Amino acid sequence: MSTVGSVDVEAELVAWLKAQLAVRVVTDLPANLEGAAPVVQIARVGGDDDGIRLDRAIVDVDVFAATRPASSQLMTRTRVALLTQLRGVVTSGATFTSARTISAPSWRPYENNNLRRFGATFEIFCHPVS
Repeated sequence: MSTVGSVDVEAELVAWLKAQLAVRVVTDLPANLEGAAPVVQIARVGGDDDGIRLDRAIVDVDVFAATRPASSQLMTRTRVALLTQLRGVVTSGATFTSARTISAPSWRPYENNNLRRFGATFEIFCHPVS
């Protein structure tokens, strides 16, 4: 039987979103981000569980692109995928049951003036594959 914490929600979302969006999706930003953009970054920032199987992950998503419109559009595509396509997805390590927006997409400052960043926070419900 799987135990709590056995879903690596970051790894599962990276692989799934990469296939959905056809862009680079990472947990750690590449050293030359400007040359790698567009990029979607996934980071679990908290959440809780039911003590048995259900994981309620709070996930921060940042997207980086060369222009503000491109960054905004990639965030919209990412959000739509999470909210409308993730429910019911079964990957090698997780079954996703629900997703909702905690903090809606917004522009976030970034120190590199050649890149634009949009970010949002989502609540992702999942459990280990049985």
